[in-house]
Amino acid sequence: MSENLKFAVIGGGSWATAIAKMLCVNLSEIAWYMRNDAAIEHIQKYKHNPNYLSSVEFDTKKLKLTNNINEAIEYADYVIFAIPSAFLDAELKNMTVSLADKIIFSAIKGIVPETSLIVGEHFHIQYDIPYYNIGVITGPCHAEEVALERLSYLTIACGDPDKASIVAKSLSGNYIKAKISDDIIGTEYAAMLKNIYAIAAGIAHGLGYGDNFQSVMMSNGIREMKKFIRKVHKMKRNINDSAYLGDLLVTGYSVFSRNRMFGNMIGKGYTVKSAMMEMSMVAEGYYATKSAYKLNQGYGAKTPIIDAVYAVLYEGKDAKTVFKKLTESLD
Repeated sequence: MSENLKFAVIGGGSWATAIAKMLCVNLSEIAWYMRNDAAIEHIQKYKHNPNYLSSVEFDTKKLKLTNNINEAIEYADYVIFAIPSAFLDAELKNMTVSLADKIIFSAIKGIVPETSLIVGEHFHIQYDIPYYNIGVITGPCHAEEVALERLSYLTIACGDPDKASIVAKSLSGNYIKAKISDDIIGTEYAAMLKNIYAIAAGIAHGLGYGDNFQSVMMSNGIREMKKFIRKVHKMKRNINDSAYLGDLLVTGYSVFSRNRMFGNMIGKGYTVKSAMMEMSMVAEGYYATKSAYKLNQGYGAKTPIIDAVYAVLYEGKDAKTVFKKLTESLD
């Protein structure tokens, strides 16, 4: 089972750090790739990531740290990618080793801008990885609460339930509960879309709308998500499950949500550029908004919230005016 398999984490941010923490509970060794040499040296010396979730202390004997993505991939049977989607394509261009015999799991909640594909589709189409060797790790789960060891839930989706179970077992612990799903496409699209709705929630908060309106928007958001995902990949799914509705709620309401934070700054009058400069972390929903909007030009789902966020972020329209109009289309 999982104890005989080797895992690698690709990425040096908060979610990558949280995943490394979870894996180290159950595995004797993992490979961990990050670009930042100074961060690697710091972890080796002081046993924690200096830039993300610095309260998490690692047993460095369990870490095979490397700044070479090829070393990490060669080491592992299961490769978990946790790089912001905007930077994934550039990182993959550094690969010289093959992914053909690897099991790929994505913990990335966004669209690859260069191909306008969710990460699983990107690996399938660009690298010819069969879907039964691709999986998704979704929430509802914030890395910061993993660091605090607060009870959290994960959904592990894969076309091969045995592989999903292996990853679920490897990540589970006293404060982590993981369940499996066969909806690899739907859960990944949900993880991408909820970031857009979180930006909308943040914009509304920045404009001065209260909890009453937020609840209406989140209610409309889950129905909008259902319509969008059904157009993309029609199958039997319960949109009220944690991987869809739960992830939407935590991202829309949590103080840890970088997408809500980004939206809040936009609502308060920041430009997109100034909001991005202010934040030290990537707001995946910014890139997802453009991709979802463009994709929906072909699908034709009714998505007033996505349309409103796109109008503010990419068409430069006044947030107050756009959201006043949005309130008239919600129920």
